Amino acid sequence: MTATYLTHATLVLPDRVLHDSALLIEDGHIAAIEPATAPANAGVIDLRGHTVMPGLIDVHCDAIEKEVEPRANVLFPLDFAVAQVDRRNAAAGITTPYHALSFAGNHFGVRNVDTAATLVRTVAAFRSHSLVDNRIHCRYEVTDSSAVPVLEMLMAEGVVDLLSVMDHSPGQGQFKTLDAYLAYMMGNHGMTREEAADAADKKAAALDGAHERVNRLVAQAHRLGIPTASHDDDSPQRIAAMQALGVRMSEFPINLETAQAACAQALPTILGAPNVLRGKSQSGSMRAIDAIHAGVGTILCSDYQPSTLIAAAYAAARQAELPLNEALALVTANPAEACLLRDRGRLAPGLRADVIAVATVAGQPMVTHTWSGGRMVFAAGYRGGQAEATGTSRRPEIHALA
Repeated sequence: MTATYLTHATLVLPDRVLHDSALLIEDGHIAAIEPATAPANAGVIDLRGHTVMPGLIDVHCDAIEKEVEPRANVLFPLDFAVAQVDRRNAAAGITTPYHALSFAGNHFGVRNVDTAATLVRTVAAFRSHSLVDNRIHCRYEVTDSSAVPVLEMLMAEGVVDLLSVMDHSPGQGQFKTLDAYLAYMMGNHGMTREEAADAADKKAAALDGAHERVNRLVAQAHRLGIPTASHDDDSPQRIAAMQALGVRMSEFPINLETAQAACAQALPTILGAPNVLRGKSQSGSMRAIDAIHAGVGTILCSDYQPSTLIAAAYAAARQAELPLNEALALVTANPAEACLLRDRGRLAPGLRADVIAVATVAGQPMVTHTWSGGRMVFAAGYRGGQAEATGTSRRPEIHALA
């Protein structure tokens, strides 16, 4: 039996924060909160000045796409990219990342059906070697009929953990105007203006039959117990339509009215951590912190940058004047509940020991230790690092642990 005893730490529990406390990990699970003593066989780690909390759960991050395709049409080997993003998540304290992969047949590079399907299977194949619990979030572009049978096959294989539906046709959602769509396709996918305009025309023409395709995929997801979400909802009417189809979460609602409508229908809302840090949306939609202030921001995701998740949770605590346990629920307990993960997301006896330790370094909350299923997979020491409560300095070391 293996055991790890974390002592002299601040623990963030679901309903309160404990100071100068302890946590015991045994055989991959949280064995006790504030145990009287450390077992004789336990490895003891003094986390004086650190805050210990559940491992972060990131329901939407497409950083894996940049690992595969760091520049337009420059693709790295998929197995190499998967291994690198796994390390990034361990260092960011994300113990359950949902890698968001787009199935959009008329896109270049990684965002097409064949490449995305191969990447899904590559992530699944790497799971036995991974540092963290890598999961797959398949994003279905409703204008792409060719992706439907591929997604049905992937769901049947058991390699899809979350399905979302998105409509990136110009004139609604994220792209309120044609110019916004063209600018995005040229900037993010290296298209010429003519290629982007052609993609817009094809997308508009392909909207026919989208409702039936979405209904078909969401129905299969429900049969298999796969959580579902809709992307860039822009009105209460869109929320009602998605809920009628059985969609269970609203990703990146465009405005406060839509976020309020989602929460009124008990649909969790997913907002971007980069939006919180930057104080604005990249596409001109609402500020995520405004939704959190209004009580209609349920979950934060890293969107495209894993390192933003812990920083945004702390920023939300400050800006929305939330207790730390409530702010951290945005990136732990709330996404766990929305994604039907009953074994993680909280520090509680019996749950999976996905645990991280955080210290303040140069004014920034930085992950210093990550345990995934009770196994330490990342540890870092910062030169002159300022521990939160005591000002303790630690020796410089940064390493990932297998």
